[in-house]
Amino acid sequence: KQWYQRRVAITAGIPIDTLAFDYDVMAEDCDTSKPPDDGAYVNGLFVDGARWDRAKNVFAESTPKVLFDTMPMIQMKPMKKLDIPDRPIYWCPVYKTSERRGVLSTTGHSTNFVID
Repeated sequence: KQWYQRRVAITAGIPIDTLAFDYDVMAEDCDTSKPPDDGAYVNGLFVDGARWDRAKNVFAESTPKVLFDTMPMIQMKPMKKLDIPDRPIYWCPVYKTSERRGVLSTTGHSTNFVID
């Protein structure tokens, strides 16, 4: 994430401390065969203890006896922090595995931690 932010900031001439990512959960039928013009697609994420309601495009209560749900493709779009639309956002950490533990790195994060 950080190397990409640096590249976008330099290319766009934007100070890196004003750059952030906006996220769009993509529809199931969207064409992701080509890379997006800006940003990146993220695939293969799972939700623990909840599910993604594909009809309403929101998080919802998990289905009984189902612990994990797959997320649709997500597009990460770099933009100025001030340009990100004001809307309800659910901030959550992303881990490499379902185990929320790992070796503590020099940054203070678990080595299993990816992004929040």
